[in-house]
Amino acid sequence: MSTRISLCMIAKNEEHNIGRCLRSVKGVVDEIIVVDTGSSDKTCQIAQGFGAKVRSFIWNDNFSDARNASLDLATGDWILFLDADEELAKKSRAILRQAVLQPGVEGYFIKIVNVAGNDSCPETNADTVFRLFRNRPDYRFRGAVHEQICNVIIEKKGQVQFPFIEDLIINHYGYLNSEIEGKDKKRRNRALLEKELINNPDDCLVRFHYAVELFRMGENLSAAQEFERISTIVNPKEVIYGPRLMRYIALAYYGANELPTALTAVQRGLALFPDYADLYYYGGALYYQLKEYGLSYEYFQKAIEALDQPVYYATGSGIQGFRSYYYLGQIAEKFCNEEEALRYYIESLRDNSSFPAALESIMGILQPRENPDYTKYAIGKICDVSVPQAKLLMGNLLFRYAAYGLALEYFEDVPETLVTNELLLYKAICLMQQRRGLEALTVLELIERSDSFNPNVKFNKLLCFWLEDNRQKVWEFGGELLSSGLTEDTATVVELLRNSHADKTPKVLGREGMTPILEALSRALDLGEYNRCTLLLSGISPQSLRNYYLTLGELFYRYRHLELAEQYLCQYIEENSGGERAYFLLAEIKQSQGAYFAAIDYYQQAMQFAPQEPKYYVKLIKLYEKVRSELLKQATEKYPQFPILATLLEETRA
Repeated sequence: MSTRISLCMIAKNEEHNIGRCLRSVKGVVDEIIVVDTGSSDKTCQIAQGFGAKVRSFIWNDNFSDARNASLDLATGDWILFLDADEELAKKSRAILRQAVLQPGVEGYFIKIVNVAGNDSCPETNADTVFRLFRNRPDYRFRGAVHEQICNVIIEKKGQVQFPFIEDLIINHYGYLNSEIEGKDKKRRNRALLEKELINNPDDCLVRFHYAVELFRMGENLSAAQEFERISTIVNPKEVIYGPRLMRYIALAYYGANELPTALTAVQRGLALFPDYADLYYYGGALYYQLKEYGLSYEYFQKAIEALDQPVYYATGSGIQGFRSYYYLGQIAEKFCNEEEALRYYIESLRDNSSFPAALESIMGILQPRENPDYTKYAIGKICDVSVPQAKLLMGNLLFRYAAYGLALEYFEDVPETLVTNELLLYKAICLMQQRRGLEALTVLELIERSDSFNPNVKFNKLLCFWLEDNRQKVWEFGGELLSSGLTEDTATVVELLRNSHADKTPKVLGREGMTPILEALSRALDLGEYNRCTLLLSGISPQSLRNYYLTLGELFYRYRHLELAEQYLCQYIEENSGGERAYFLLAEIKQSQGAYFAAIDYYQQAMQFAPQEPKYYVKLIKLYEKVRSELLKQATEKYPQFPILATLLEETRA
């Protein structure tokens, strides 16, 4: 007689999940039992369509009672229990059937892969769960939430070993944002756990799950206190959740911005689990935030080099790969080593080809607006952009870097099924920046047909006329906008664009008005319309510009209008008694102009404001070397009779 497996489930309003779950076990389990706790959708009908025994259960805020109701109905020799938002991995079907044939085994720990985060680009991490055990009448679940049966089996059976089957895998989708938000799991679980703690205040496992829910709800200090309390009661090395307990202590303090305490927690955890990659990673992140870049570098390297992690460590997605490589790239950039940074970012993408932070950092190095051809070549070497989603992602990224021509190439390859009004707006802007105004207006009109009140569309239509110097259209369309009822700041912006060529009294603008002004300036500078920018700025009061001196300085520096950039940066320093970013940009300007000693002075000023920032040291050292070389060249030419000067000059070239 063959060994029979019963799948036992509890479910409520899971019509969007349960079909996937039951398909994954069809033909593998011999019996499906679904205990429904009050569905108002088609959950029960879908389950019955798979041949399940469906029974109703009046929900009493206790998951164990519902689980045990399903066990009471099971007739198989073994129990596999799943939730509706889970599925048995395809390659695990034969492994499951083989596992239940082993004599002398009462149950198994198996691997669960949690798919979490954003539904469109989720992340995964693995953990161990106890989901497969023999069907015996005295094996019943315990606990209102995060219900347990493993400890019950040990109590009933005595000393028993539970093997771990790493290749028997469940995929779990319940940590996707849509699932968590839709079911309000955090609040539900917290309420049930608080009830459970009233009855069992000394149950450390229940308290651990309660602390996890506090952490997920952002109550970091309360979570840290709970985790700390548990760590004083149990020996983390003797409980399966011990490594995660130490990680959560560090993360809870990190989330509460208690960085030194979080670092202490990391070091405590590593004393217990010296091979735990997660702790090295979070230690690296903490040191990075504290600007201890040498220690940060060491910790990220150790995270990557750590041995394969036991599944019960529940190592986070990318800890030993793309996340650590990304941080190493960031550190390399801090030391002005773009070649090494690029290498780390490429390693990051090799581990996760859609990791946006690495892609964005690569774009920052490639400078696609200034180097579109090389950027396109590099993208082809680094990334696979053959699929439509990749083209859309790349287009959006290039758009953010104002590489409008190259962004448009990718946008035009995006199929209609992925085209949204936002994408159409981006395309219209790209067309404007290629001086293809008529095409841009046609695209904007397409958006207006479905979204006639979109303010971004109307602003860009006005901007299109303004950038083309079509004064009549600016005047007419601006008048239409003014008659439609605008806020005071927005109306002032429209008036400024309508009258940008006329003498006018400077206007006062708040943040609402300055945001579109900065956009107009950026777009005009991209088209080389410097005079248009100065005319527009002349119509704005100095009072309104005061809070934007640094932003304006950065903007004009980016487009290499260095004289005006210097003016705004100096005004910023005067208003704010300094500022490391302003001093740094002034140093870069002066160095590009050959005013080396002025540049040295500005770099030193930046260092005084941010002594832990290595970039300023590296820049200053390189400039000193350049000044030394220039001085030696001059001295050698002036005093060729003295070989010491020629020797020193050769040393600079070595």
